[in-house]
Amino acid sequence: MNWLTDTVALVTGAGSGIGKSMTRHFVEEGARVVAFDISQQRLTALHEELGERIAPVCGDVRSFEDNRKAVDTAVSSFGALDVFVGNAGIWDANRRLGELSETELTAGFEEVFSINVRGYLLGAKAAVPELTRSKGCMVFTLSTSSYFVGGGGPLYVASKHATLGIVRALAHELAPDIRVNGVAPSGTPTAMADAQSLATQAPGSGSGDTPVVPGDPRSNLLNLAVQPEDHTGAYVLLASRHSRFMTGAIINSDGGRGVMGPRVG
Repeated sequence: MNWLTDTVALVTGAGSGIGKSMTRHFVEEGARVVAFDISQQRLTALHEELGERIAPVCGDVRSFEDNRKAVDTAVSSFGALDVFVGNAGIWDANRRLGELSETELTAGFEEVFSINVRGYLLGAKAAVPELTRSKGCMVFTLSTSSYFVGGGGPLYVASKHATLGIVRALAHELAPDIRVNGVAPSGTPTAMADAQSLATQAPGSGSGDTPVVPGDPRSNLLNLAVQPEDHTGAYVLLASRHSRFMTGAIINSDGGRGVMGPRVG
């Protein structure tokens, strides 16, 4: 439908998972995308797949200079920036508070919050001048863990609650020039890494309670094996002018997780 024709977007964490599927969908809808990721290998593969519709930028969301480089690339390659998507994230390996040493807790907090929270704020800060010029928008990846427990340990859940605050605070602060919204996907099989400071076991095998694995049809009312691409339509809507009256809003792409009762058995 070409909802994003003549739109320039910047997507962090674009090399894998929801970010990769989102970048593909944005291009299909007519956008040109700056794909920002920490892995050059993933970016090279994505560039080979999507061609000149994307401009790859290898960098770390924890660096303001790298975020600014991504914004500058949007302007130098495509002439503007209309949409900033804060999406890069990291998991806490589902580690419980009681099993963390003081050293692990301190290091894990710094690592998880520096990517999941500070990385969003640094990217937003870098994007504000260009988005103000274009009257553009920001879209952030939240999680059902922004509302509920069970999607990770206390560090991950707390970081995702913080991103909900980012959406609300920035929507208020940046109006009326810049719209700010979010998408909250439920558990989805992706390549999201565990925090290195917390991954003392096999990746993703923390000892906290995880009733069903990400993507399991039992985790949603629709009985669907959810995949990253199932969430991307919500990002397209929020990035487009079809959502021009939406700010401070969250689309819960969760298959009904928010209305499910406690799972038994």
